[in-house]
Amino acid sequence: MANYWGAGRLGTAQSVAYTGTAGTIATAIGAGVQKVRVIVTTAAYIKIAKDPTATTSDTYMAAGAAEYFTCAEGEKVSAVQVASGGTLQVTEIV
Repeated sequence: MANYWGAGRLGTAQSVAYTGTAGTIATAIGAGVQKVRVIVTTAAYIKIAKDPTATTSDTYMAAGAAEYFTCAEGEKVSAVQVASGGTLQVTEIV
């Protein structure tokens, strides 16, 4: 399988609000999906796992910059604010 960044078809998209309490997408990443595109509207910490709850110890992500992450079927993405609440947007790349 070839590695790619930012290439592929846009699949299922989800969004969820986060504040000082983590927001986690409701539906797990689908079968066969290995990459997701993630955007946060305010600076946030994110976590990708089977049952994630992002904390301030997780990966920092700047606001408004799309990043692509490797994931596995059944995982979810979670975000928690750095200083102010926002929206986590996750799109499967298929």
